[in-house]
Amino acid sequence: MAEYDFIVVGSGIAGLSFALKAASHGKVLVLTKKLSWSGSTNLAQGGIASVMDPTDSVERHAQDTLVAGAGLCREDRVRILVNRGPQAIRDLVDWGVRFTMASGKNGSGSKGRGKKPPAPFHLAREGGHSSSRIVHADDLTGHEIQRALIEAAAGHGNITILENYLAIDLVTRKHLRKGEREGGPRRCYGLYALDVKGDKIDLFLGAATVLCTGGVGQIYAHSTNDLVSTGDGIAMAFRAGAAVEDMEFMQFHPTALYNPGHPTYLISEAMRGHGGVLRNHRGEAFMDKVHPLKSLAPRDIVARAIDAEMKRTGQPCMYLDVTKTDKTDLLRHFPNIYKHCKEMGLDISEQWIPVVPAAHFMCGGVKVDVNSAAELAGLYAVGETACTGVHGANRLASNSLLEGVVFAERALAHIVANPSPKPSRKRFKTWNSLALKPAPETIIYSHSLETIKSTMWHYVGIVRSDFRLARAEEFIRVISRQIHKDYWSFSMVPDLIELRNLTLCAELIIQSARKRKESRGLHYNLDHPKTSAKAKHTTLRLKPE
Repeated sequence: MAEYDFIVVGSGIAGLSFALKAASHGKVLVLTKKLSWSGSTNLAQGGIASVMDPTDSVERHAQDTLVAGAGLCREDRVRILVNRGPQAIRDLVDWGVRFTMASGKNGSGSKGRGKKPPAPFHLAREGGHSSSRIVHADDLTGHEIQRALIEAAAGHGNITILENYLAIDLVTRKHLRKGEREGGPRRCYGLYALDVKGDKIDLFLGAATVLCTGGVGQIYAHSTNDLVSTGDGIAMAFRAGAAVEDMEFMQFHPTALYNPGHPTYLISEAMRGHGGVLRNHRGEAFMDKVHPLKSLAPRDIVARAIDAEMKRTGQPCMYLDVTKTDKTDLLRHFPNIYKHCKEMGLDISEQWIPVVPAAHFMCGGVKVDVNSAAELAGLYAVGETACTGVHGANRLASNSLLEGVVFAERALAHIVANPSPKPSRKRFKTWNSLALKPAPETIIYSHSLETIKSTMWHYVGIVRSDFRLARAEEFIRVISRQIHKDYWSFSMVPDLIELRNLTLCAELIIQSARKRKESRGLHYNLDHPKTSAKAKHTTLRLKPE
């Protein structure tokens, strides 16, 4: 196996932007569990938030972020995020991203020539934002970003991308060969990963390991996330001894297309920013009585309002009305959403869009400092995998793509300023992947996953209670014991590895939710409806070995 200076797990905006900048400092390995295109970045529709309008200000962006975060944001991280926003946009354009311009046409990325992005961009507005500051590429922003980053990385001699490699566990002192000792603080040396096509487990070592594995949306029955979002990075980091933080704050996107029997499809929040109105089956704009911003209220408020209105009326969905928007304008700004709905027999220029909430974004994750460093030397987490504190108790729309670029840069700067030697392969155990026999019935993994998804949706969803959380903990504990036994009894298969990670993440979410005796942001508990005067983070970590 080749030696690398940086090991990156994940090929979304966080992982690839880190790789592209790190490549000038050494050799970079990017591991991705499926294809490079897989993941949440590719599915992102709305855009990336940044102050690009002279009438806007970074202070307003910061305040909008802090308000949405319900008192739990780390303000220093928020200010780093918003201040680095314009540079992040310039970096993306330099890497070849073609954002939509005010003229309606897509700009041409400068592809590394160091040019500043052409101006002005077309700037959309989304819920919780006081100004139009969403830079986008029509309504397929993530897809365009992913395209450009993959092309840029594929053409770089210092970047190696290995597809179909599923990370299993981080390499720590417990993986040292007999007689080898660890000096200094606990650290991460790399990871073990399953070569899915080769059906073998490989050892990858590096001076720094960067987790960019996304969130844990597949833990819920209804999710806008890609199938790869199984909490792998969060689970691996926790098992290795790193702390996780604020795992109770799962953001539910208010408007996923209600289309039973079909994969979940996201209806971008930008449609509400473009004048869309939420209505019930009677045509009532119910958000008018819920929040001063009406249909443009922050996501947590809108999601709970839709959930409450569905329960009050007994209806299976609510509706987003964009019929007052000129059809030409709809086709200009939301061509792909229009096309998708049309293929489903729905003309959104004339008919209301049926919508329901769906799990969308994990605001918690691996606890990191201002440099994206975890509580384990040599380990970093960026993007949805990490809890930087910029989102607090509720993420402001379109801050997530920005976070991936800004804090990838922070992680690299810290690694370069604090160099560590590459670990020696001969000091660590290899994984004997032939020692165990295959499980007699792998269908049981699918059954367990269905139980987890249903339990989390009904008991640890948009609205919670002490009783529901306690019951969910009992259910998940039983599955966890079964998975632990299977993991150490049978050979590795992707379904078992992912199920192990999802089960642990479910336990972490439930434990965090039970510890929070209040309602704040995305966490709403019927038994504790008030918000405490003092905001506290929820931190979980394993006891030291």
